[in-house]
Amino acid sequence: MLFRQLFDFDSCTYTYLLASRPGGEALIIDPVLDRVDHYMRLLEELELDLIKVADTHVHADHITAMGALRDRTKCVTVMGEQSSVDVVSMRVTEGDSIAIEGLALEVIYSPGHTDDSYCFRMTDRVFTGDTLLIRGTGRTDFQGGSARAQYDSIFNKLLKLPEETLVYPGHDYKGDTVSTIGEEIRFNPRLQVSSAEEYAEIMDNLNLSNPKMMDVAVPANQLMGTGQGLDEHAPWALTTKQVRQQCEGEDCVLVDLRESSEREAHGIIPGSVYAPYGRLDEFVKPGGLLREMAERDRKRLIYYCAYGERSALAVQTSQGMGIKSVYHLVGGVDAWARAGGALETKSHDGNTISGDKRKP
Repeated sequence: MLFRQLFDFDSCTYTYLLASRPGGEALIIDPVLDRVDHYMRLLEELELDLIKVADTHVHADHITAMGALRDRTKCVTVMGEQSSVDVVSMRVTEGDSIAIEGLALEVIYSPGHTDDSYCFRMTDRVFTGDTLLIRGTGRTDFQGGSARAQYDSIFNKLLKLPEETLVYPGHDYKGDTVSTIGEEIRFNPRLQVSSAEEYAEIMDNLNLSNPKMMDVAVPANQLMGTGQGLDEHAPWALTTKQVRQQCEGEDCVLVDLRESSEREAHGIIPGSVYAPYGRLDEFVKPGGLLREMAERDRKRLIYYCAYGERSALAVQTSQGMGIKSVYHLVGGVDAWARAGGALETKSHDGNTISGDKRKP
């Protein structure tokens, strides 16, 4: 496995780059906007294809690079389903998996520092964001934070992991880079408590000043969609009503860009063609299925995903490769379901189980 721990000195933020091999697919966790050029250079040097970028929560001490990396690489952005960010590609929850070629991270919901905090676990390590730090824990006094919720996240989830599990935090202010669950159980002063009440007493009396960038970083980090290049008013952006009206005939085809796990969990729009976003180039290159539909069969392609980010990026990719009759569903399956659109439930083998309406 290829693994890099990167550091931003201004915010004391750790960013993590993972790939199963040089030249393969990559994932970045908690990137910082000011370090984008460094990430891009490293990806180029290692010949990595950035597939996904994930934030553990909405950060208050730095501006995330998720939007910038998405705009440069067309990668998939990932955050927890509780996140207040306007647009991300995938919203995950407890028990989900963030997968790239050869690697998969288990998703652990760990509220407390904020109400949208998550940790990501591999077999031998866990990326704890601001939930569990080395010899410390993340503050709990803003953004929906809760000391009691954090106690539960730490003591009933993270500290239940094997003691040899490596702990890679989102920040460090003392020069430490890595710990283990066992070390934190024994030596973390904030964990030497006997109850949630005792832990809350400590956390509720820290009396810390707000992060110096909080008033700038939080609003910027919540605007990941139209504010960073995704235009809902473009002529190729269609509402659910427009999609229904325009797909009454046989001249259009709906194209589902989501991963198979999303389709299985949340259903598909009936009659859709499956073309996963990660393999879109195969479908739109000369001889590809979608190009043939658009050029030979004169079909209008209407992309959709979970929330509209991947589909908007897919339009840009397709147009850049010369396909003209291509559109996307604004708001994705989420908007479709909210508008009462029918969804078919799919099994893991792709067979239809039932037709129902469910929110992703």
